Amino acid sequence: MRIRATVAAVSGALALSALAVPASQAAQSHEDLPAVPSYGFSAPERAAAPKAKGLAAAKAAVAPVISKVVVNGGQPIVVGTTATKKVSIAITASHSSGIADAATLLWFNKDSETYYGFGQNEDAASCKAASATTSTCTLSVTVDPWYLINDNATWWNVGAIVLSNDGEIVQNDYATKIRFQRFSKLTVNAAPEPVKKGGTITVTGKLSRANWETGTYKGYATQSVKLQFRKKNSNTYTTVKTVTGSSTGELKTTMKAVEDGYWRWNFAGTVSTPAVNATGDFVDVK
Repeated sequence: MRIRATVAAVSGALALSALAVPASQAAQSHEDLPAVPSYGFSAPERAAAPKAKGLAAAKAAVAPVISKVVVNGGQPIVVGTTATKKVSIAITASHSSGIADAATLLWFNKDSETYYGFGQNEDAASCKAASATTSTCTLSVTVDPWYLINDNATWWNVGAIVLSNDGEIVQNDYATKIRFQRFSKLTVNAAPEPVKKGGTITVTGKLSRANWETGTYKGYATQSVKLQFRKKNSNTYTTVKTVTGSSTGELKTTMKAVEDGYWRWNFAGTVSTPAVNATGDFVDVK
């Protein structure tokens, strides 16, 4: 049976196959994190893998090859303030005897001494064979924002271990990387509604993002946000102006009323925060 891991930190040299020390995150508002057992395969599981014999065993005594690891479909892991995020991890590997199982871990090194990790949910991977030698093994990891601090919105490492049918194992703690981002929200209000043609429309809104340390959404300060307009019978938004938000993420500008249509704000995103569009607000021009 696979030994499951949750979140934790270890001090000293990195050894993801032996995470076992409880610690706490830097965010003082969070509880101490639970201990993490080792990620990978237990001794009984290793022993259960079929063993080749004689000359065949000698030839097969080579580690499996991990050819690809895809996390969350290749997209950043975007996490809000309270809801957990279940992330899929697909590990493709090959070996002359075939692939029996795989294990994984999402981990982040705060500094050279401390490491954190989210472990897999399953006791064993779901492996689908593409051929007699190659399989893709799928697992999931649940990310809980309770254990995150804002500085964690960066690149995380993805560890992968693969077990072949004849008991050979390969471990790569740096199999790939995936970016964590803080979920973003964007609101809009265009007024007055209706408005006389030639009159002034005031468009307001707010850009905010998850603050993992407080469990709330806070304004994203001084970001460039585009104001876009879509004609009533059109499906396409056009950028008409770029506005810089306030220190609290507030947005405000004015436009001349010309025709019926929808107004929205559009944020292109940053490395720590995903792109987001506000839902268009319709203004009837009389």
